[in-house]
Amino acid sequence: MTEARAWQRMLSGRRLDLLDPSPLDVEIEDIARGLARVARWNGQTDGKWPFTVAQHSLLVEDLAGRFQPGIKKTWRLAALLHDAAEYVIGDMITPFKSAIGDDYKALERRLMVAVQLRFGLPAKLPRDLNRLIKRADRAAAYLEATQLAGFTAVEAKHLFRPPRAMKQISLKPAPPARVEKHFLARFGELYGCH
Repeated sequence: MTEARAWQRMLSGRRLDLLDPSPLDVEIEDIARGLARVARWNGQTDGKWPFTVAQHSLLVEDLAGRFQPGIKKTWRLAALLHDAAEYVIGDMITPFKSAIGDDYKALERRLMVAVQLRFGLPAKLPRDLNRLIKRADRAAAYLEATQLAGFTAVEAKHLFRPPRAMKQISLKPAPPARVEKHFLARFGELYGCH
């Protein structure tokens, strides 16, 4: 019996083992390319282009900085990379992740540890940082849901936490190549100070 393939070839040439990912096989160019092409909300958003995980990641990093002014660039990098595993496994909506259960979460966690270690972050992020990233992630989801994904403000308020005391952020899907470039530029600004 032939064993099923559990790795993916990346455009960088790396061969990423999905069951036992090595930080040595993680490249930021692969992450940026993948995230800039993975649609949030299963592609069910307004606009000519999908709103991508890379755009979402940039938004979460921005919101984390707004919620906690003066946060170290290292922790902003962690916020930027908070969904990096999705460059390999895609973006599944939360209800689907819950239905799949612990196997999905374990796979996602192994990939995230490899990403975090590759870029000098701890395998386990501090609890306060995780809370901040989760807060920014929910606020981003609220903005995306109400501006792009067809949710009413009332409906979204029950599912996500709307950002408080902040001027409105306007979201607009952009071409993947432009998003990829922006993601890489922001990574460079944060990682270069690491």
